[in-house]
Amino acid sequence: MSSNARLLSAIAFGALLIAIGLVSFVSLSSHRTFGSAPVNSGMDSTAQSSSVAAGKLAANFTLKDLKGDEISLASLRGKVVFLNVWATWCAPCREEMPSIESLYKNFKGDGDFVVLAVSQDTDGGSVRPYVEQNHLQFTVLLDPRNEVGELYDVNGIPETFIIGRDGRIVAHHVGPYDWSNADIREALQELIKSKQG
Repeated sequence: MSSNARLLSAIAFGALLIAIGLVSFVSLSSHRTFGSAPVNSGMDSTAQSSSVAAGKLAANFTLKDLKGDEISLASLRGKVVFLNVWATWCAPCREEMPSIESLYKNFKGDGDFVVLAVSQDTDGGSVRPYVEQNHLQFTVLLDPRNEVGELYDVNGIPETFIIGRDGRIVAHHVGPYDWSNADIREALQELIKSKQG
């Protein structure tokens, strides 16, 4: 990566952390995450250590989407990935879905940004009606065995991970959030602009 690309990436990374209310930059060697909460609570709590941290390489997984096609995280390397872990029965998850859809629509013309919403519903049959009823257009993956939850040490849903082009976790947020706000869009735009050298 060129020095200009590295600088732009660092600026975008910092802006993204500030935009979602995180308190400081996180170096690639850091093992800090930004809170965990009891499952289903959807509420932020004080930061605690976890096996998943900003700066760490995002674990690969392969899951089926609602069409039955398999999608792997590794196949998206080189793109910025918005990874959201949720369930239809989770009220805070439902609360933030419209803002994720808004974010997706804002960037859907950009081939360098992907939204993956990983459903933890054990009954996959409840997911499609919910997605159709709410006119969600981003990619929804089915994870009835909670594979992604275990890989990413998810302790509360919704839980969101922003993954950079290099496959590393740029930011991690626990709980619902308004992803449609202007600061987030600007920070993500800068992250998307930062190219790997």
